[in-house]
Amino acid sequence: MNQRAMSPIFRKITSLLLPLALLACNAEPTPPAEQPPLAGAAIGGPFTLMDKDGNTVRWNDFDGSYRTVYFGFTFCPDACPTDMQVLAAAFSKFEKSHPALAAKVQPIFISVDPERDGPKEVGLFAAHFHPRLIGLTGTREQVNEAAKNFAAYHAKGNETAGGYLVDHSRVVYLMAPDGKPITMLPVDKGPDAVVTELEKWVH
Repeated sequence: MNQRAMSPIFRKITSLLLPLALLACNAEPTPPAEQPPLAGAAIGGPFTLMDKDGNTVRWNDFDGSYRTVYFGFTFCPDACPTDMQVLAAAFSKFEKSHPALAAKVQPIFISVDPERDGPKEVGLFAAHFHPRLIGLTGTREQVNEAAKNFAAYHAKGNETAGGYLVDHSRVVYLMAPDGKPITMLPVDKGPDAVVTELEKWVH
């Protein structure tokens, strides 16, 4: 077939493909996936602690699971119970609406007051809020190392009639299955705000 005979066919194909080519050229580029707020932050790292039964628990035991991590103490009169109530309420809502995704998340409470918070105390405290919440403690050195790795501030505070208080940061970290930080969950804004963040980042 000579070039003259091919021209009408070529012109017809070109007329069909040209609009598609122009459409592709003018299409909006696909925006990059949103980066987690804490991407690249030096938050998280190895620890060795104890659970309610006195068993050794290491950070890498949770590899493959998302994790929420909060540092507090069981004698805390207000902040810790409030934050844990909000987190537990949010997690319960998330379990009902997204059970398969919630199964991928492990909530963790770590005591910064090991002098008073033994395995039994952290176990009872955690169980009070949610059956999936794990309470962890350890020696003073172990707790300090964990807190340092997670940039969690804590210091012995004022003496009160009920005993001394512990000053500490009020942050709930959401960590990825590879142990890297994703974001801070907004427990100060209520359960629904926390659920929104879980739905955004847990896949």
